[in-house]
Amino acid sequence: MSESSAPFETLPDRTLRAGTTRRRFMTWMGVVGGVAFTPQLLPQRSAHADPVAASGNPFTLGVASGDPLPDSVVLWTRLARTPLQPGGGMPAAPVPVDWEIASDRGFRTVVQRGSTAAVPEDGHSVHVDVRGLSPATDYFYRFRSGGDVSPAGRTRTAPAAGSRLAELTFAVISCQAWTDGYFNALGDLARKSPDVVFHLGDYVYEYEIKPATVRRPTTEVPQSAWAEMTTLADYRDRYALYKLDPDLQAAHRSAPFICAYDDHEVENNWAAGIPEKGQDPAAFIVRRAAAFKAWWENMPVRAALRPDGPDLRMYRRFEFGDLARFSVLDTRQYRSDQVNNDKDAPQDAATADPARTITGGAQESWILDGLGTSGALWNVLAHQTTIADLARNKGGARNVSMDGWSGYEASRARILDGATRRRAGNLVSIVGDIHRNVVSELKSTYTSDAPTVGVELAGTSIASGKDGQDSDDNDKAIKAASPHVKFGNAQRGYMLNRLDRREWRAEFHVADSIASRGLPLHRRAVVTIPSGRPEIHVG
Repeated sequence: MSESSAPFETLPDRTLRAGTTRRRFMTWMGVVGGVAFTPQLLPQRSAHADPVAASGNPFTLGVASGDPLPDSVVLWTRLARTPLQPGGGMPAAPVPVDWEIASDRGFRTVVQRGSTAAVPEDGHSVHVDVRGLSPATDYFYRFRSGGDVSPAGRTRTAPAAGSRLAELTFAVISCQAWTDGYFNALGDLARKSPDVVFHLGDYVYEYEIKPATVRRPTTEVPQSAWAEMTTLADYRDRYALYKLDPDLQAAHRSAPFICAYDDHEVENNWAAGIPEKGQDPAAFIVRRAAAFKAWWENMPVRAALRPDGPDLRMYRRFEFGDLARFSVLDTRQYRSDQVNNDKDAPQDAATADPARTITGGAQESWILDGLGTSGALWNVLAHQTTIADLARNKGGARNVSMDGWSGYEASRARILDGATRRRAGNLVSIVGDIHRNVVSELKSTYTSDAPTVGVELAGTSIASGKDGQDSDDNDKAIKAASPHVKFGNAQRGYMLNRLDRREWRAEFHVADSIASRGLPLHRRAVVTIPSGRPEIHVG
């Protein structure tokens, strides 16, 4: 399996936005030419409140693994003895970290070990790319620093490239607002130990924490959390707060993650170089650089994904034998600005404008090349926002979101029509973002007759949106105006997928409440897709 079937471009795609924007706009060259992007120039509080490092366990933020290849996984940790204090209680100096990976839980058979350094410039995070492993194999890993030993995690490599694979189990999660409730879905997921977990964004939320939240902050929170995060130090603090959650830590210990960001890792509904709230574009690009740096520091991704200032080549590809090819997309960094003031609105000339894009030109070519060269049975687009129109009738007009692919009709048609021309079979889109479960038929357009070319599985949030309901008013409105939607649910939870050569089986696990830690989940529905036919069967 390779991360990408095409080499990385030497430069990021800097597609400029077409059409009228709702916010002030500056070209990339004007912004980049006026700002020097180095960690030292990113605005932040003093990284270390006390020149003397704190005492205590440095592994308070847990461990994780990710981005599995047939011979490799990434092992991650981030040292923080006092995680909610500036600098995490770590010294302003490199800290030695040892790691080991074994074939058994007891670490009686250690297959590799090594040493690295957690440096303050990277928030004392560690990204170890372990090579030379066996394909389709469970491993167990841990870290040591000084006299302290981390918890152990379980990971799994991908099958050998092109090998015949009978089945794959993977989870899809997204949208875990700390203030909205407890991450009980992640605790439930951890007990399932899937082969891999796809986290499709909104790992953290930028909004300030307010006293009236589901998780009443009776325990310590970072001082920065009482305001919206904008600096590198703010983003680091917010990740630390989230990563202290025991269910999130358990989920990371249970399986390797493949992570993508969406909007809230930076700012709500940001688009390329344009912020949501009228911030100066030059200041926003500095903020985006800080957000990207913190995302990289806190995700189990390879060192090669380290951002170059405000540029981060996040989109990448993973293959699991001959069974499934996953293209992980970035629909934020290269998109044209949302039209119609980024409000739900009827589709019009602006949404149909062929000059507008949600992926950027280089990524669009990469997606189509991947679909055209795939030898996998299932071809999966793993990304942030829904491709399908989730229409609702308002005042006699058919309204759709301007933030999803429904606001970028030509971009959607180029991808889906391109997949058809390339005969990419068993096309499935997996997404998050919308805080509800929705299963839809994929079509290149929903305003005229068009064939169904695939299936979209939108998974609900871990916590964002609080408890939700089995069917709320929006769910009813979507179903009434969108005949291509075959299942909907508005509770919190996650999606567990069991994929084989005969069918795709998606289990939607949901909670009645997330207002307290430890409340149970139940399986709300099972959706199956037969191999060779884009049909949706709900059970």
